[in-house]
Amino acid sequence: MLDLTYEMPKPKTIAGAKHDWELVIGMEVHAQVSSNAKLFSGASTQFGAEPNSNVAFVDAAMPGMLPVINEYCVEQAVRTGLGLKADINLKSAFDRKNYFYPDLPQGYQISQLYHPIVGEGEVLVELGDGTARKVRIERIHMEQDAGKSIHDMDPHMSFVDLNRTGVCLMEIVSRPDIRGPEEAAAYIAKLRQIMRYLGTCDGNMQNGNLRADVNVSICLPGAYEKYQETQDFSHLGTRCEIKNMNSMRFIQQAIEVEARRQIAIVEAGGEVEQETRLYDPDKGETRSMRSKEEAHDYRYFPDPDLLPLEIEQAWVDDIAARLPELPDDKKARFIKDFGLTDYDASVLTAEVESAAYFEEVAKGRNGKLAANWVINELFGRLKKEDHDITDSPVSPAQLGGIIDLISSDAISGKIAKDLFEIVYTEGGDPAQIVEDRGMKQVTDTGAIEAALDEIIAANPAQVEKAKVNPKLAGWFVGQVMKATGGKANPKAVNELVGKKLGS
Repeated sequence: MLDLTYEMPKPKTIAGAKHDWELVIGMEVHAQVSSNAKLFSGASTQFGAEPNSNVAFVDAAMPGMLPVINEYCVEQAVRTGLGLKADINLKSAFDRKNYFYPDLPQGYQISQLYHPIVGEGEVLVELGDGTARKVRIERIHMEQDAGKSIHDMDPHMSFVDLNRTGVCLMEIVSRPDIRGPEEAAAYIAKLRQIMRYLGTCDGNMQNGNLRADVNVSICLPGAYEKYQETQDFSHLGTRCEIKNMNSMRFIQQAIEVEARRQIAIVEAGGEVEQETRLYDPDKGETRSMRSKEEAHDYRYFPDPDLLPLEIEQAWVDDIAARLPELPDDKKARFIKDFGLTDYDASVLTAEVESAAYFEEVAKGRNGKLAANWVINELFGRLKKEDHDITDSPVSPAQLGGIIDLISSDAISGKIAKDLFEIVYTEGGDPAQIVEDRGMKQVTDTGAIEAALDEIIAANPAQVEKAKVNPKLAGWFVGQVMKATGGKANPKAVNELVGKKLGS
């Protein structure tokens, strides 16, 4: 487990005309389950397919078609719950949530209101400054996604694509524990990281596979603490929900904008109305979408076509036994086993592929040196070229080979960077490249001393200056490195310069 101590971050405060105000945020995150088939049909979940090509009869709500639950989707939900340290409910049930959308053929959504598959859990959200917020998970339930209405293909008509209809979503509902825009983004990032490690959601926000409804309210300082003591929501302000956010940046902007809107209303003597709102990033404002519905507005009732879902504890235990190492545990191990800083371990474990790459490079080698090359050289170059670690032209074996050559003093740090450039652009075995291109470091002190003696003889004035000011001895080191094409062993050069100049 993560054996690190964090302080609780201070809540975000916004100054109003009359008071300082604090933010209270809860989130409902919709994560598309990584599965080849939909929740209640065998239709494909492939993204980008031709419109209405991944639609089974049950997805299109054809008469007489009955849903059949996809066991793998259930397993993915259980796996996610276990990864969030949550309670798994051995008995759960599906309900019908009734509302009309043109892209919802049934006229209802199959969801889990009263008996969700996953109960209470928690997420530790680190904020990068030695602080962390523990966000409580209230529940995770499964539900089917709706389709997609397309309004920009024709000036007079809207089109409907049902490919997403019936795709399995996990709705992860948090308690109102988040206290600022940055924390909200960090919370989404942490959920995404955990689910990507688990393989239960790919976290692709651009495709809509991870999106959030953000509930924002304001309160005066001290009121939140009263809520925590009593769990009485009357201590908090009226919340408004910002719907369907799929960008970390826009989530932060929307929270700030909505909080300031609510502050202005309250300080002017008005009351915030509970409602669902949309964020317009172009105008930098939220606008009303509809009044916030309550459960009775949807006329929930148990789905008559689906029996209650009962799972066995032995099945849950088997899933738990096969869980991968999760980010917090991996980070703690990297710090302990490889002597990494908290920052370096966080960077390397941010993505499961990055962590696996580093671990292969570091195996049997100096962990700190490996981390330095992976983060600074490789990640830096990949970011510059807008590439992912999975697109890296340098394999772990090749980067490990470069590190081996540095560790054995076969090449210097400067030559290593030149070698990295060759491997990155041309490929090849690092050791063979060094051999073929004569890049080996000069460790022969006789050859280094001869080069140094020539430089000393040609620069008597500089010698005198260096004897008066030892800091100037670095000039001679640079000249020797230049004379040897950067191949001289820097340590040997420094020792000889110090010996010759008496510095």
